[in-house]
Amino acid sequence: MLRNFMILSMVALSGLQGCTAQIEDTRPGQPVKTRQIAFQEILKTFEPMGVMLRTDGYEPDRFADLAAELMMKREAPWVHFAPDTDYPPTKAQAVVWTQADEFEQRKLAFLAATEALNTAAKTKNKDQASSAYFKAYDTCQSCHDQFKKR
Repeated sequence: MLRNFMILSMVALSGLQGCTAQIEDTRPGQPVKTRQIAFQEILKTFEPMGVMLRTDGYEPDRFADLAAELMMKREAPWVHFAPDTDYPPTKAQAVVWTQADEFEQRKLAFLAATEALNTAAKTKNKDQASSAYFKAYDTCQSCHDQFKKR
C-alpha cells in the first residue's frame, strides 16, 4: 500500500513539473527570450536604485553609477518587438503590435524618463534623484498596465 502511494505521488509530482516548465523560445535569434533578458538586465540596475531611495541607504555616487549603467541598457529590448514575435513565451499582449504607435510613445516616455533620471543622478541630490526615479518607474508601470500580460 505504501509502495503504491509513493509511486502515485511520484507520478503526480512529475506531471506537475510538466505543467510548470518554462516554454522555450525556439525561433532563430530567440527574440522573445532576448528581450526578456534585456528587461531583466534593466531591472537589475533599476531596482537597486529604488531600494536605496526607499530604505534611506542613498549613496549618491553609486546611484549615479547605476543611472549611467541604465543608460547603456535601456535601448536593448525594444528592437526585439518585431511583428512576428507575438508567440509564447512572450509576456507582451497583442496590443503591442495592434497599437504600435501607443507602444512607441510609451517607449519614448521611458527613454526620456531615464535620460532625466541620469541627469538628476549626476546632481547627487537625493530629492531630485528620487523624483526622477519615480517618474521613470511610473513609465514602466503604465506600459506594463497596458501592454504586459498579467
